[in-house]
Amino acid sequence: MESYLTIKFPSEGSFKDRGSKFIAYAYPIGDVNEVKVHLEALRKKHYDARHHCYAFMIGADQAIYRANDDGEPGHSAGDPILGQIKSNNLTNILVVVVRYFGGTKLGISGLINAYRSAASEAISASTIVKRLITETITIQFPYEVTSQAMKLVDEFKIKIEDQKFTESCEISGQIQPIYKPEFQEKAKLIQGLIIKFE
Repeated sequence: MESYLTIKFPSEGSFKDRGSKFIAYAYPIGDVNEVKVHLEALRKKHYDARHHCYAFMIGADQAIYRANDDGEPGHSAGDPILGQIKSNNLTNILVVVVRYFGGTKLGISGLINAYRSAASEAISASTIVKRLITETITIQFPYEVTSQAMKLVDEFKIKIEDQKFTESCEISGQIQPIYKPEFQEKAKLIQGLIIKFE
């Protein structure tokens, strides 16, 4: 696996059914802590709403995920939201659907449709982007071999995030895992060059 799909920016969507209003928010996220931050903010913003149902998925391998019905009947809210995340093959995303009850019960099938539709609207309103899977790399080398080191950085498409050039030099950035074995072999040929992966 070399890449994954996520959303580029936060977005919103909504759905109405028999007086109930469902407002959906989609957020790009990097870890579980961000889920709590967004949920707390939405609970303050929509303090008078009946439910704040959500689902999220994290990791290039989509290994971390959760669906929460927040008081709605079991599997009628969180799962349909998660279903929209899965059907778009997204990860590193949180979708929260806030419900204002309109006085008429929608039934299980009505709830499933409403939460699915609202989540779909929010995802559709964002831009889906492909992100490359990378690892952090730090390269240290003596000043004399700068040109050789920079040639290696270019050849293996290392995205530089920080660099220091003094008597001893250091570059840190992102490398795609598929390039690691060959990069390590070529790095051995440059005298004084040290590499670390995080």
